[in-house]
Amino acid sequence: MRLLFSIGAVLVAGVLAGGDVAGIAAPGSKFEPPKFEPPKNQPQRQAADKDAQTVDVELVLAVDVSYSMDMDELAIQREGYAQAIQSKEFLQALKLGPNGRIAVTYFEWAASTDQKIIIPWRLIDGPETADAVAAEIMKTPIRRASRTSISGAISFAMPLLDEDPYHGIRRVIDISGDGPNNNGGPVTVARDAAVEKGIVINGLPIMVKEPSYSTMDIDNLDYYYEDCVIGGPGSFVITIKDRDKFKEAIRTKLLMEVAGRTPERPVVPVADKEPRVSCMIGEKIWSDRWGR
Repeated sequence: MRLLFSIGAVLVAGVLAGGDVAGIAAPGSKFEPPKFEPPKNQPQRQAADKDAQTVDVELVLAVDVSYSMDMDELAIQREGYAQAIQSKEFLQALKLGPNGRIAVTYFEWAASTDQKIIIPWRLIDGPETADAVAAEIMKTPIRRASRTSISGAISFAMPLLDEDPYHGIRRVIDISGDGPNNNGGPVTVARDAAVEKGIVINGLPIMVKEPSYSTMDIDNLDYYYEDCVIGGPGSFVITIKDRDKFKEAIRTKLLMEVAGRTPERPVVPVADKEPRVSCMIGEKIWSDRWGR
């Protein structure tokens, strides 16, 4: 089952320490960071000296740096990931996993041949390692590049998971971006290849600007991500429609991925319906505009 979550309309508050599902915050209300308890019937944490390479999740953070992202968005995005990884809520969720640690890698992408690893695979098992990863994210100069290839990002991420020195109970590719695929192979082909390998793809569509001709944005990017990008059991989309909620959305998404949680709003799987937005819309816009 795949799920959709809009940060512009509601914010998941997670599972409270008492075990009750928290209420959903309405727009304009104060955001309460999620708190997590171990899921029922969860395996007991493995001893650190038993298998130091085993982690709760192998998480690939794939971040869009195409020219449609303005410099302010890119800066907020960087800060959002760094601050989320250092947050007490993230560290709390981390320690409630069966192993109490995750492996993460962070890369930026644009065209089908343009991916740059900012953070190679790193183990996060507490405040010190979280601080080190956050510092690495923040010290790298911000860059922008041409085109948008979500398929290229997914294809680049898959071998990273194969080469990861850690072994995760779950494997997740987290795609963030503000436009549809317009370069490289079809996004659905890349998505399906990843899902066949047992990889879950989650999405963070960024919709803080009105769609414009110059940036090749589209209406309903959240539908596009839901129907064409995400995949695998429990996959979900968190949509950012308010610039002020950018960092909160990133933190919520990471908390859910680390804790193995998903929003409780189900949607119909793509296999059971026609996509609401053409999965080739980005390629069509580019072809109509540039004739290639």
